[in-house]
Amino acid sequence: MTTTTQDEDHLKLLSILYYVWGGLTGCLSCFGVIYSLIIGGVLTAASREPNGPPPWVGGLVFVIVGFAVLFAIAVAVLTILTGRNLAQRRSYTFCFVMAVITCLSVPIGTALGVFTIIVLMRPSVKQLFGQPAPASS
Repeated sequence: MTTTTQDEDHLKLLSILYYVWGGLTGCLSCFGVIYSLIIGGVLTAASREPNGPPPWVGGLVFVIVGFAVLFAIAVAVLTILTGRNLAQRRSYTFCFVMAVITCLSVPIGTALGVFTIIVLMRPSVKQLFGQPAPASS
């Protein structure tokens, strides 16, 4: 197997894994919506009790969890976009930055991000992305 074929296979596999990881991230972020509705609703209802929390606590939970869910969905979309860019060998810098960001999702994202960085650092892969060849000493 030639280096180019091996690199293409690695990029294809990484692309598929980014699609899967992005899909899982998007699906799991939906649990934040459920959490927000249940906990925020309970706190809002409890605020009507004499010894309950202040009325604004339920709304605060809705807002904080809402922003967290929007952030998770944005990361999921960017992860899926990374998979597409890896498959099409476009946007090298974007793919590299997303690989670093993916490393923050311990432990599976870390493994995926590290392997992506290793593959993207190869000179032959950089050429597949249309990056300039490294200067030889």
